[in-house]
Amino acid sequence: MYKIGLSTTGEKLCEETIKEYAKSGIEFIEISAGKKEIDLINYDELKMWTDRYGVKIWSFHLPFYPFDELDISNDKLADYTVKYLTDIIKKACKIGVDKFIIHASGEPIDESDRQSRMECAKNSLFKLCEVAREYGAVICVEDLPRSCLGRNSSDISELLESHKDLRACFDTNHLLGESNIDFIKKIGNKIVTMHVSDYDFINERHWLPGEGKNDWQGILEALKEIDYQGIWLYEIDRKSPKTIIRQRDLEFSDFIRNANEVFENKEITIFSTPKPNLGFWD
Repeated sequence: MYKIGLSTTGEKLCEETIKEYAKSGIEFIEISAGKKEIDLINYDELKMWTDRYGVKIWSFHLPFYPFDELDISNDKLADYTVKYLTDIIKKACKIGVDKFIIHASGEPIDESDRQSRMECAKNSLFKLCEVAREYGAVICVEDLPRSCLGRNSSDISELLESHKDLRACFDTNHLLGESNIDFIKKIGNKIVTMHVSDYDFINERHWLPGEGKNDWQGILEALKEIDYQGIWLYEIDRKSPKTIIRQRDLEFSDFIRNANEVFENKEITIFSTPKPNLGFWD
């Protein structure tokens, strides 16, 4: 139904990781890491690895943490953040990246400050869109949880008004006050990419689909209605969270299996026990 991709969240960004993606049948990745790791990226080397193993960089998640250093909605940090992100966009575009995922704010945000933060974020988004436009790329605003800007379709719609080229990244585990299906239908074809994971509707969890409460068939039907043309990109740390039934780390191949089960409306495999630790004689 959709091509399958993975975020590099939680992975060491190196040749061996790219090789493992390819070996498992993962065709697309989103570059996502903390500020310190992103600052160390050798873009030419990254391009060499992805070309060598036939893995395409679908998108690049712009860094958003620490909140007291990076925040496009904070008037004390916005200018620095825009300048810092501009440098990343220019470098990544040169190796063919054309979609950049962005958080419109950090948190917490007091309700009394919300509108001023919104205006600052919109101004920053306009500037970043102009940069991306020069390179044939787009900025994709992600829906976010809790008090963040972008916590519902109303927020996202207002943010998207900042620039005609702005698009949305739909995260399936962030909405806490609106259903995913309603969000998809309201934002429509502005959604050009997504982050796939499950949750309990209480907080973001980044669980594997089937481990939470999402209506995956309803989500697929809504995506079909808006003619979603992107990929099915998981944003899940492979390490077991230890707070759910799954008590083992995920393997790259688990994502392929999970996606096919969701697409074919089959019973989703829940990894309830650790894989055996085979001894010498096994």
